[in-house]
Amino acid sequence: MSWVFAILLVLLLAVGSFFILVGSFSLVKLSEFFKRLHGPTKSSTLGVGCVLIASIGYHALSGTDPQPRELLITAFLFITAPISAHLMAKAALSLHMAERPPMPGGEPPRPIDAVDEGARPDA
Repeated sequence: MSWVFAILLVLLLAVGSFFILVGSFSLVKLSEFFKRLHGPTKSSTLGVGCVLIASIGYHALSGTDPQPRELLITAFLFITAPISAHLMAKAALSLHMAERPPMPGGEPPRPIDAVDEGARPDA
């Protein structure tokens, strides 16, 4: 394997690691549920995709037998990540997560406009 391809594979691994780190950081540091959901699903998918492309390139250039594991991981990742994020977002919307107070140490709670705290909405 030439040094040009080795540098290209190292760059793919570095870019993938950067995006995985950004996804992990956004999961920990962002304040609201929907922000925390968006960061890891987008950036971690891109990061793992870069790592898998580097793995495919390494195995193709080193002359080892082609294995379908990287392609299967890529297919499962690109199918399951958007579907799970969509289902979590729909569940959060049905639970009215935007109207709930934030976690301790976060922003102050926002008032609920539609319902007074003491009154029942169906009364």
